[in-house]
Amino acid sequence: MKTAFSVSTNHYVPAGAMQRAGQPPMFDVPERVKSVLDRIMYTQHGEVVEAQHFGLEALKRVHTADYLDFLERACQTQLNHLGSEVLLPQFWPAQDMRLEPMPRSLAGQLGIYAGDTIAPLMAETWACAQASANTALTAQRWVGQGERSAFALCRPPGHHASAARMAGYCYINNAAVAAQAFIDASAGRVAVLDIDYHHGNGTQSIFYDRDDVFFASIHADPMDDYPYFLGHADEIGRGQGLGFNLNCPLPLGTGFNIWCAALEHCCKEISRFQPTVLVVSLGVDAHHDDPSGSFQLTSDDFIRVGQRLGQLGLPTLFVFEGGYSVPHAGVNVVNVLEGFEVTHAGNFEENRP
Repeated sequence: MKTAFSVSTNHYVPAGAMQRAGQPPMFDVPERVKSVLDRIMYTQHGEVVEAQHFGLEALKRVHTADYLDFLERACQTQLNHLGSEVLLPQFWPAQDMRLEPMPRSLAGQLGIYAGDTIAPLMAETWACAQASANTALTAQRWVGQGERSAFALCRPPGHHASAARMAGYCYINNAAVAAQAFIDASAGRVAVLDIDYHHGNGTQSIFYDRDDVFFASIHADPMDDYPYFLGHADEIGRGQGLGFNLNCPLPLGTGFNIWCAALEHCCKEISRFQPTVLVVSLGVDAHHDDPSGSFQLTSDDFIRVGQRLGQLGLPTLFVFEGGYSVPHAGVNVVNVLEGFEVTHAGNFEENRP
């Protein structure tokens, strides 16, 4: 399996600046991607290829033009030395406040476009977010051109970013951009499975009204953990998308047996949907040692996860999301990919049109 990666994403290093700004620890560090790359090299798990460059049109198919323009302008302001290392929101419009007209002040606009304070804007953020999306699009193109599977080693992650809002380390929704690119290339029906510890609220929001993309997510119960306000089991889609959204929220501390039962449920529903391609938001922060979560999966469990995904027999794009235990991130990711390849080849042949 080939891996797409952009070296430029290593230029985004917000942890130190966030600490100096008095924010909680920032877990999205370049070292977690290095952990994955090192493991790929050690196991000789396919070729690593530098991501290609794409324009903004694919991003505009998922995100609003005004939001993308804001990201570029805000980061350009940082590049021109605003006087602080990071831009963070200070105000959010309360329920009794107006959203229009848009404030002229950058601080006011941050309140519109920022979902929380853990998606900092720095001089490098826009370029690295674009590079991360280009990584997903590069791997998406490989699968669209006939590869059975591919891995997009994206950073920053994307699944918390909605059409016009950044949040949770995420700016551009890489998995959603790739899923839409498949649709635009006449893929027909696409399934997106999010196995990150945290609910993919941005991806759900983007496709919630649609019936050409089936979204399924296994995650910590939002009553207890981030993102808190989406990810409940009764969120099943809306309008034309009714019945095409599946959430499996699980209690804090969930072990693999219960987690695996949720995976089985998602896989059966994906098969019922009969997609032509699968996009996996591959977060590995369900690992028991991850600092951002509470689930109790082991590294060996991720092999079984990959095996079950391979049994679906679908052309599959893996898009890296969370996974913040640097010593384990690479092992866990490659275990999923290797487990997948063990079972995928035979099932792919069986399901080929």
